[in-house]
Amino acid sequence: MPDFKVSNIEREMEVYGYDAVVKSHCRMCHGGCGVLVYTKKGKVAKIAGDPDCPINHGTLCSKGLASTQLVYHPDRLTYPVRRIGPKGSGKWERISWDEALDAITGRILDYKDRFGAESIVMGYGTGRENEAVIYRFANLLGTPNVLTAGHFCYGPRIATGIITCGTNPIVDYENNPKCIMVWGNNLVISNPDCYKGEPFSVSLNAGAKLIAVDPRLTRIAARADVWLQLRPGTDTALALGMLHVIVNEELYDQEFVVNHVYGWEPFVKRVNEYPVEKVAEITWVPQDKIRKAARLFATTKPAAIQWGVAIEQQISCADNNRALMALMGITGNIDVPGGQVLFNTPKIRNVGQFGAHKMLPDEQAKKRLGGERFRLAGNFAIINPKCVWDAIVKETPYPVKMLFFISSNPVLTRANAKEVYRALEKVDFMAVADFFLTPTAELADIVLPAATWLEMDYIGDFWKRHGYLLPRRKVVQIGECRSDHEMLNDLGHRVGQSEHWWDSFEGGLDYILEPSGIKWQDFKQMDFIRGPVNYRKYQERGFSTPTKKFELYSTLLENWGYDPLPNYREPPESPVSAPERHKQFPYILITGARSPGFFHSENRQVPWLRELHKEPLVEIHPETAEKEGIKDGQWVIIESVRGSARQRAKIYAGIHPKVVAAQHGWWFPEKKDSAHGWGESNINILTDNAYDTCDPAMGATSVRTLLCRIYPENRYR
Repeated sequence: MPDFKVSNIEREMEVYGYDAVVKSHCRMCHGGCGVLVYTKKGKVAKIAGDPDCPINHGTLCSKGLASTQLVYHPDRLTYPVRRIGPKGSGKWERISWDEALDAITGRILDYKDRFGAESIVMGYGTGRENEAVIYRFANLLGTPNVLTAGHFCYGPRIATGIITCGTNPIVDYENNPKCIMVWGNNLVISNPDCYKGEPFSVSLNAGAKLIAVDPRLTRIAARADVWLQLRPGTDTALALGMLHVIVNEELYDQEFVVNHVYGWEPFVKRVNEYPVEKVAEITWVPQDKIRKAARLFATTKPAAIQWGVAIEQQISCADNNRALMALMGITGNIDVPGGQVLFNTPKIRNVGQFGAHKMLPDEQAKKRLGGERFRLAGNFAIINPKCVWDAIVKETPYPVKMLFFISSNPVLTRANAKEVYRALEKVDFMAVADFFLTPTAELADIVLPAATWLEMDYIGDFWKRHGYLLPRRKVVQIGECRSDHEMLNDLGHRVGQSEHWWDSFEGGLDYILEPSGIKWQDFKQMDFIRGPVNYRKYQERGFSTPTKKFELYSTLLENWGYDPLPNYREPPESPVSAPERHKQFPYILITGARSPGFFHSENRQVPWLRELHKEPLVEIHPETAEKEGIKDGQWVIIESVRGSARQRAKIYAGIHPKVVAAQHGWWFPEKKDSAHGWGESNINILTDNAYDTCDPAMGATSVRTLLCRIYPENRYR
């Protein structure tokens, strides 16, 4: 083998003539991978994975590799603009940052004075690590209304994790679980918060047993020792059926149950309501597979559950999460090496502290939209989107006059898209910060040019549960683009919050790091820092719950008026609950499967990524295709009672004949009109957001379990 005298970095720079290389931390999706950014003549020339980063070990997905095409895209917004025509007209004029922020400030102060701070709704999308700074601005302003994806994405895992065991338990891939149950997640594609596909794959290659719970035969399911192809929306029933096996065959960890669990007896009673025979009928999963999976998970130590948003985007959102945590807990896999761990963060100010939640007056917190209806969500400062649309359109329970969205495109990403569009058309004033003029931004009054991850300094992952902090170092400046943190720091001064902000946002970074005794300029020179790693912490101090126990029976949910035990709830729109509608719409529609190059509605204008996935696809079984007269690759119409969308058919035997799987987030930036084709293939035109179809505690909208019909586009022409 050759004896290399120089590092790969040095060799790259020598061969390709790069001027410099900067270590940083990607944020093209949830992942947060360590990267090497090579520059030439002041521009980013290449991005590669950092082999020294403990998060991704040198691997990098297509989104990270394509970051340069996003940064230098010719259609990027690089200066603030003001709308000069009617909403949706596509007529804009360039303005300065001072003009933009002065206009936004004027509206904020006016609406706060006339209608109260609650009339102003802040909002953000997923994946930009701006949660803390947005909540800080909102709480100091006095508005309890921050619209996120948290009602049905990751927030439920945080909320239910806290009420069950004090935090969100994550998989300890560093110690190679011996059994991994992947439930409603495809992390080799999605690279979700706290996880990467790479360490998961390493654990599998090391011999871990694999159980996959998914209606679709994903690449993960194809590799599984046991694949449980359940009826969409029946996750809680399946988990309770597995728990029935584990409890009644005494496969649980008796020491953990006796000493560290609260509510065992009522929990056992509830589990016994779900014998395997009943569960098989509900879920479509054969009895022998349910028993096999339960036994494999309970008897293979250590074991862990890799869970995803699919279990959250349905009416049983909270109970799905609680049932899976019960599986983790009673099998003795909580906070053990290779199991489901409760890692410590470094000594810093966390998201809640930075977000200044305690500075929101109680009288304002009580005004949180939907707070009394969805009490679990409300207690974690999360609101259901429909509550905002109703406050705009119907002015109930009070009027919402202003929206400020940062890195969010709700026209594409929220349920019942037509209702969303009507609300955004009606709201008095809307500001948006984004990379491009998206279908949502086209309805705004002011649009601000947001910086990408390559254009900012930040402390990456300081809110994540894996315990690592990584420096994100600014590499380039594009036009007049600013980070979300910089623009809100500036806006905070303008609205009268100066004592709580800084001359520049570097002061905010210092503030986060202050408890650790270091400053941003110090941290900037480090590779990473990590909190102390130790296990079974509950043996010394218990769990951070009211009872100090792992709460199978939730005392907090009981106090809020909810069932303290997980229970199955039939989806509101299913062959069982809506048999008459099912006659007209004979297929179960699931939405939201992730695509390798996209991040929700983002990246469809990035050439490398769009080349991977040119058009929206809907998966249907060959039997279904034959029955409906559909050919592979044909444009088809997917229709529900709320509307229709067109996508190309992908005939795929890895899906149940009664199930249709459509992609989400589709719009067409190449269409230069202001609508950008948002209403053509947008599957959220079909999804529902009615209150009685949402999770009663969390407010999660059901976008995974609907009824639809599907037919060739030209059938009725």
